[in-house]
Amino acid sequence: MFYNLKKVRESYDLTQRDMAKLLKVSKSSYNYFETGEHIIPLKHLNNFCNTFQVSMDYVCGLTKVNVKSTKKYKLNSKVIGLNLKKIRLKNKLTQSDIANILNTSQSNISSYESGKTLILTAFIYSFAKHFNVSLDYLTNRSIDILIKKKN
Repeated sequence: MFYNLKKVRESYDLTQRDMAKLLKVSKSSYNYFETGEHIIPLKHLNNFCNTFQVSMDYVCGLTKVNVKSTKKYKLNSKVIGLNLKKIRLKNKLTQSDIANILNTSQSNISSYESGKTLILTAFIYSFAKHFNVSLDYLTNRSIDILIKKKN
């Protein structure tokens, strides 16, 4: 899922140990993120994107184009929840419908939409892929709603 973590890291000539220090995780955790054995938590993905001025869509392989930004974005679970709900309602779906798509419970979707809980990276990624919506839009890092197709 996170095809470009290694590519970005190597472009800055950094080691996995360097990355672990930057993200404040263990070296083994970072290694697992890069190899795909574990999914990088959304807060760490956001920090990575802020540090290297890369878009989430690019890091996650949803687009080949990196839209650089020098702005440091903060995740806001309430804003993310509103964006998820907006897409759900636009598609005339219930929370149960979304729960079925993401293979989770309706109560989890409710917690995400209300901003009580920050959505898991795997779920927001699956949501973005399913609805062809930008992760950067969902996390309020961009106003562009649609993923620019890979070429």
